[in-house]
Parts: sequence; structure tokens; C-alpha cells
Amino acid sequence: MRDITSKQITLRTAKAIGIVFCSEETIELIKTGQLPKGNLFDVAKAAGFIGAKLTPQLLPHCHPVQIDGMDLQFEFLDADIHSDFFDENVFIKTGIVISGNAKSIGRTGIEMEMLTAISVAALEIYDMLKPVDKSLEIGNIRLLDKKGGKSDRSKFFATSPICAVLVCSDSTAEGKREDKSGVLIKKMLEGVNATVKYYKILPDEKVQIQNQILDWVKEDVHFIFTTGGTGLGPRDLTVEAVKEILERDADGITEAMRNFGQQRTPMAMMSRAVAGSIAHTLVVTLPGSTDGARESLEAILPGIFHARKMMKGGGH
Repeated sequence: MRDITSKQITLRTAKAIGIVFCSEETIELIKTGQLPKGNLFDVAKAAGFIGAKLTPQLLPHCHPVQIDGMDLQFEFLDADIHSDFFDENVFIKTGIVISGNAKSIGRTGIEMEMLTAISVAALEIYDMLKPVDKSLEIGNIRLLDKKGGKSDRSKFFATSPICAVLVCSDSTAEGKREDKSGVLIKKMLEGVNATVKYYKILPDEKVQIQNQILDWVKEDVHFIFTTGGTGLGPRDLTVEAVKEILERDADGITEAMRNFGQQRTPMAMMSRAVAGSIAHTLVVTLPGSTDGARESLEAILPGIFHARKMMKGGGH
């Protein structure tokens, strides 16, 4: 199964729809309660819920998902009600429209559970109607909408954010150590369509770090990510350097990073990372280890890019 441990836990939603085509005579039997197998829609709804819960057992690559909310609705096919969902040729027939929505807070989407619920509910209706109708047909099952995770990325930025990466390390600046975290940060930013305009390595010197950040702020670089100097070592000075020049704190960003990291290693609590704004630039200090930098970015990308709109007065 695909590794989803790097994904953020977010609210995921899905909507889906489908049709069971049947005869007009069958619809009349449903309306008058004359079906030989009894109540139709309550049983179909229950079957749909069971199907959704069993999705990981039916589809091998589906991860178990906590279903925090799900509903199914049943309506008779009507062009006035359902024209936004189906083509005109659908309304030549008669049938039952099954629609539903679901919610889950987790690392992966709930669309397969929603589609399975629609499919199983349709099969249950088919089973209950087959004694009275030989023209039954299931069709038009599709996902209408899904939200959460990658599908929401576009809302965080309309244009490519301009970024800079600053590696703060004595040994790397002296050529004694190869930079890996800065290269990783650059790659991850470019992976979410950000433009990394600058990448630079400096020693752990407060004044040099501050001057470089302020120079990038003057150029209106949107986001500055530093790596290194967030621990408890005697030369871990990046946090102090950045704190002194920040105009506004953004503690929620570092809380998200530490919480995300703490779920993976107890060492995350040692990070003294800070984040905040200077003018219209957001500065975030990331750990110097590649794992720490990666996990911290996984916790905040791409949502952090929304900060630019807020700093420019655009609100939430």
C-alpha cells in the first residue's frame, strides 16, 4: 500500500451520485409500498453504509478511513431536479437517483468510500427490485466533488510564490560538510510550484544571517526558509538571529511543525524553530537535519503560502 505517513491530517469530503434505472410500473410499486421484499430505501441506505465501511476489504490499495459522517439520499429521476448532473438522454428513462456525501478527518480522501456506498446501495435496490422488474440497469455512478489534501492546493496561491533558502552552518560554509537539508527544501518547494529565487549558505553568525534575510525582504521575496541553528547547541544561533528582526510572530506555524514531527520522533520537541513576518515577507526557521526539515515542510506546505495574501491585507 502507498505510504501516506507524510500526509497532513485534514478534513476530507466527497460527494457522489448514481442511478438505478427501472420501469414506471416499478416506481409506482415503490410509491405505494407494494414491493415483495418490503421497505426499499432504508435497507438500501443501510447497505450503502456497510459497503462504505468495508471499502478497504474490497479494494486492496485503499487505506482504512475513519468515516466521521455520511448520508445517502434517494429521489426519483426528474429532469427538473437532476438536469445539472446528467445528460439529456438520461431522462428518456425512469429510475432512482442515489446521491450522498461523506466527511472524514484523516490523511487520505474518502471518495472511494463514498463511491462504494453509492454502488452497494444501487446493488441493494437492484436485488430488491429484481422480482418485479427485468429491465433494471445501474449506471452514471460518478464522483461529484472532493475536498481536502492535494485537491485544495490551488486555493493557497494564484501565482508561484517567490522563495529563498538560507543554509546556516559553520561546517557547510567551510566546505567540511555537504548541504542536504537546503537542497531538500529547495526541491520540496519547487514540488509545490514555488519559485526558489535564492539558495545560499552562511556560517552560524547572527549579523550575517540577519543582513541576508533583510536584503531579501527589501527585494520583497515572499518566503524565506532557513535551515540549521534551531537546536540547543552552542552555535545554534539562527533562532536568536531571526527573533531579533521579526516584526510579528506566527507561532501557529511552528506549533504545527513540532506537532507533526512529534508524531514521528520524540526529538522534535528539541526544535526551537520560530516563524514570523517582516514587512510582507514570511520567515520560517527549519531544522538542520534532512528528516527534520522534510517533516516540518510536510506539516505546513502548501497552506503556508496563504500567509502572503494575509500579509498583503487580503484576509483569510
